Amino acid sequence: MAVTTRVMKDLTPRQVFDVLRDGYSYGDWVVGTRHIRTVDAAWPDEGAKLHYTVGYGPLRKDDETVVLVSAPDTRLEVEARAWPAGTAHIAITAEAAEGGTLVSIDEKPHRGPAKLLHNPLLDLVVKARNVETLRRLEAKAAGRR
Repeated sequence: MAVTTRVMKDLTPRQVFDVLRDGYSYGDWVVGTRHIRTVDAAWPDEGAKLHYTVGYGPLRKDDETVVLVSAPDTRLEVEARAWPAGTAHIAITAEAAEGGTLVSIDEKPHRGPAKLLHNPLLDLVVKARNVETLRRLEAKAAGRR
């Protein structure tokens, strides 16, 4: 399990979730997402999907993320597909903290080979990726103020 947190200074949970509600913004802040192809009109309601492209050149792959849980301005849980590697369960939470908002990403393999190969080294890679993802999310949210 790879949990990554960041206090986003001078931002409210609503400002952070304004970015999360904009499915087309995910290509700007989610590390590894190359392009958002389409977003269901119901995003981020439960069951809604975000369709994206990851990778470059011959290693490019089209896939999707589906919303599992959506609690406005507090929690978003999704299952992100990255076949043939499998899927990841990702929970993003936001709560008011002194001087801003504490945002957490809890990401773990859910299905497929990635779940079978899950190990502490993989957790370190995911954590490093999510440190940058949260940095980008904060910049995106701050830019919308």
